[in-house]
Amino acid sequence: MPSFDFAAVLAEWPLLLRGIGATVLLTALSAVVGMALGIACAWGRSWGPRWLQLIVGAYVEAIRNTPFIVQLFFIFFGLPSLGLRLTPELASVLAMVINLGAYAAEIVRAGIAATPRGQIEAGMSLALTRAQVFMRVVLPPALKRVWPAVTSQIIIVMLGSAVCGQIAAQELSYYANLIQSRNFRAFEAYIVATLAYLALAVALRQLLHWLGPRFLFGR
Repeated sequence: MPSFDFAAVLAEWPLLLRGIGATVLLTALSAVVGMALGIACAWGRSWGPRWLQLIVGAYVEAIRNTPFIVQLFFIFFGLPSLGLRLTPELASVLAMVINLGAYAAEIVRAGIAATPRGQIEAGMSLALTRAQVFMRVVLPPALKRVWPAVTSQIIIVMLGSAVCGQIAAQELSYYANLIQSRNFRAFEAYIVATLAYLALAVALRQLLHWLGPRFLFGR
């Protein structure tokens, strides 16, 4: 009969809280910068010149068709050979931003493609510049259309941050590994970590559902 000792894991609550805080910070930074990158790439692929469309398309296809852990390892272990050495946390943020940017670009581009042509022409008739038409007429309703998909992708990136513990980034999975190495309660440690990730995912989804209509595309 197996015996479980969750108290031994919960006694390490300062480490768990530190890991949760680091995961939240990594997610917040990567979500803000990654979405900005994704919107810029969506514009480039939809409205940009041909050469820019080719560059953005190559970036999107390269990232969407390679594993996140390979991207992370390339940034952390590969770039030092070129003279660029990053901390585990900075490498993690950079990998998450690049990954989210590629997926968000395609999601936002789908919303842009669904914009009625008449809506764009109406903006042009008001003597708005192309940039103003994109930012004020095209982008808000496009984000509204695809916001559930964007929310899901941000959550996927947050959950993917668990891989960052493989390069010693001190996020939640890193501390779960550390706790189980101290007390050999692997089952309990990873159950607690799983519940923490579940709670973070639910909270993040609710937060994004609240933020989007109020600050990005209106009700």
